[in-house]
Amino acid sequence: MPAPIPASTALEAVEAYEKAAVQFIVSARKTARLVDELKAADWKRSPQTDADGYCEFRYQPEGWRKAYRFIALRYEKKPKPQPEKGPEQYQLFDTPEYGYRVFVTNMKDAVTLLTWFYNQRAGAENLIKEANNDAGLSAHPSARWAMNCIHFQLAMLAYNLNCWLMLFHREQDAKLAQFQHTTLATTRLKFLFLAARIWRHAGRVGISYSDHYADRSLFERLMNRLRAVASMDGSFIPVIPTALLC
Repeated sequence: MPAPIPASTALEAVEAYEKAAVQFIVSARKTARLVDELKAADWKRSPQTDADGYCEFRYQPEGWRKAYRFIALRYEKKPKPQPEKGPEQYQLFDTPEYGYRVFVTNMKDAVTLLTWFYNQRAGAENLIKEANNDAGLSAHPSARWAMNCIHFQLAMLAYNLNCWLMLFHREQDAKLAQFQHTTLATTRLKFLFLAARIWRHAGRVGISYSDHYADRSLFERLMNRLRAVASMDGSFIPVIPTALLC
């Protein structure tokens, strides 16, 4: 997960969220005072999360205007195996018994639901990273707001077209649980940046692909399905007989 933001930045963010009446849950920086609160908290078992225990309490960090709801998960650390030979190694400070994840929030939901909700951040950040790097979302082309808005919409259109492209070339009996996201970079290598030769013969024009093109069958299936797209009565005829099942 991303590293906790500095205390001053977290305070500014929390105050901005509250001013805008926005619900939030952010990772808290583990200070010495907060660690003392964690040690004194009433911990309970947490079978519905990946942690060994959870707790929640009201706490006011230094410099903050009021106390907020803090929730925490703790993970029991497994002892490190000792080397079979050689002198025993000592540390200056004892290793803590637990590892912690701590969040501050103004939401009232259960700890398990809030933990799940926060964990979705990692997946969202991966998608944002892909849009920035592969779709060119971060390359703002102009100092004009309207121009950048158009650039943003085009980048999102490219991203969504890639998602639809993956749906068009899926296996006919594929299920949603087995379906995996394919990035724009992978799509380009499979279907766009191809080694091929355009030929003309007897009034015909064709394309010959490299013998080393491993995804040729997938590409041909994709092109056949795209060619089969047709409209009827204001809608489109399905090109795959079965829908994507859960």
